[in-house]
Amino acid sequence: VFPQETKDSHVLVRAKPEQPLQNFTVCLRSYTDLTRPHSLFSYATKAQDNEILLFKPKPSEYRFYLGGRFVSFGVPKSIAASEHVCASWESTTSIVGLWLNGKPWPRKGLQRGYAVGAEAAILLGQEQDAFRGSFDAQQSFMGEISAVYMWDTGISTTGVVAAM
Repeated sequence: VFPQETKDSHVLVRAKPEQPLQNFTVCLRSYTDLTRPHSLFSYATKAQDNEILLFKPKPSEYRFYLGGRFVSFGVPKSIAASEHVCASWESTTSIVGLWLNGKPWPRKGLQRGYAVGAEAAILLGQEQDAFRGSFDAQQSFMGEISAVYMWDTGISTTGVVAAM
């Protein structure tokens, strides 16, 4: 639970990928009434602060960042509703998949051949503008985040539903 806007409250996820990621999926559930931009999941390396970032700039959009570049997904505006979101990426195809509450959105392409760095800081509730820091209170999350999962593989809609 993130009860208030802050420039430093976050959850540090202790995970150490053993090698650079060629594929991955991130799923989580969030519950908020925020209408301003906020970060849900931030995976930064020393070389790239937005290595993986799941960001919501407004209630009707998700942005998925990979290696500093992003694709946007327009979604229904749902303020103060619990949302389960999954994002998946595969290096060889560049395909990014996004599911909202178990429903797949049209897939997009991003960073074919890229490899996500393994030495990372993974944070919930804050967007890292530098490795493990440089936070902006105006991008902080307020509300609840739960059921956070990350796999080093892509996922199917059946897998998304199972994660829900």
